[in-house]
Amino acid sequence: MIHFLKGPFFELTPTLVVVDCGGIGYEAKISLNTYEELVRTNATIVYTQLIVREDAQVLYGFAAKEEKDIFNLLISVSGIGPNTALIMLSSLKTSDIANAIVHEDLRTIQAIKGIGAKTAQRVIIELKDKMLKLDVSASNSLSPNNTNRFDALSALLSLGFDRKAIDKAMDKIDDGVKTVEVLIKEALKIL
Repeated sequence: MIHFLKGPFFELTPTLVVVDCGGIGYEAKISLNTYEELVRTNATIVYTQLIVREDAQVLYGFAAKEEKDIFNLLISVSGIGPNTALIMLSSLKTSDIANAIVHEDLRTIQAIKGIGAKTAQRVIIELKDKMLKLDVSASNSLSPNNTNRFDALSALLSLGFDRKAIDKAMDKIDDGVKTVEVLIKEALKIL
């Protein structure tokens, strides 16, 4: 498997990138978000996922490992192929997709071209628990030094509490410099 490509870009368009790796040009399909990120950061590394089909071997590229992880989760859902997953990643940021799935926001997922009600429900049902483990939504919705809050949230979820109730409880807590244990105790008092 090809994990990543590193080198100058021979070609970069909103739908694909060609990376020159030692004189060989590797073409990878990309999302609009990856395109914008590659242009903005002048990155030289593209994370990749190789999809082998009967008639082709297609390389998909991502500016961040989190986007690749979301892509792999999306294509694991019945009815969502690599191209549909790429459309989803072009339509929404990875954090927005993760948040929509975790918060069971059907409307946001259905707003993506090619995603109907049944597919949106299937995405939420099959990926909700997996998305919580990825830490994508937390990395973008919480401040960088606030991993304690996410750890406390994960612990409360594993105890069986509802995500919406936990979020409300966490919002009521001033979590400045508190440890995970203190956050859990204070949230339990509210829950």
